[in-house]
Amino acid sequence: MANSRLTYRRRMPYNTVSNKVRIIKTPGGSLRYLHLKKKGTAPKCGDCGSKLAGIPALRPREYSQISRPKKTVQRTYGGSRCANCVKDRVVRAFLIEEQKIVKKVMKEQEKKQKGGR
Repeated sequence: MANSRLTYRRRMPYNTVSNKVRIIKTPGGSLRYLHLKKKGTAPKCGDCGSKLAGIPALRPREYSQISRPKKTVQRTYGGSRCANCVKDRVVRAFLIEEQKIVKKVMKEQEKKQKGGR
């Protein structure tokens, strides 16, 4: 509910996303608008789109002001992909390599059988 006795303290007179306010009571007893900052969004996994655990939800400028360890996780693809997606990638890569080895072995066995006859 907007209070008709209060006025915005900045030069934008419209109720937009960037101009949200909250009513506070000052130590002098008067009511006044307190301008609120926009909420930050948590970084998402590039594969599945879930929020990345261990990384705070901040505005872009705030990310530039915090230290690197607070922006990432100590893992391969940390800060970019979630743990489950990284695990899936590792397993997929391993299985692909195994498949290549199996193909190679089968080819050699086939060659031996053809040569032995």
